[in-house]
Amino acid sequence: MILARVVGTVVATRKDPRLEGKKLLVLKPVSPDGKDESGYVVAVDTVSAGYRETVLAVSGSSARMAEGCKDRPVDTSIVGIVDNVSLDEKK
Repeated sequence: MILARVVGTVVATRKDPRLEGKKLLVLKPVSPDGKDESGYVVAVDTVSAGYRETVLAVSGSSARMAEGCKDRPVDTSIVGIVDNVSLDEKK
């Protein structure tokens, strides 16, 4: 799973017909403490995520198991909206 923040959208008027009606969002991977990590990922939104929300995304074959993504050309899917992340404190 990937912890990421929604930073944008992708609009593609011409695309594979199996992606018609699917919202594509640009994700910025983040560390558990919310700091940006390198790179960006485009993902299919299956949970109605919004701009700047922290989300959980899955990639590869797991992405095609997300709701509405079966038999579609999807490599990354958003499968959850994160409410909170907590880490064990170091002593």
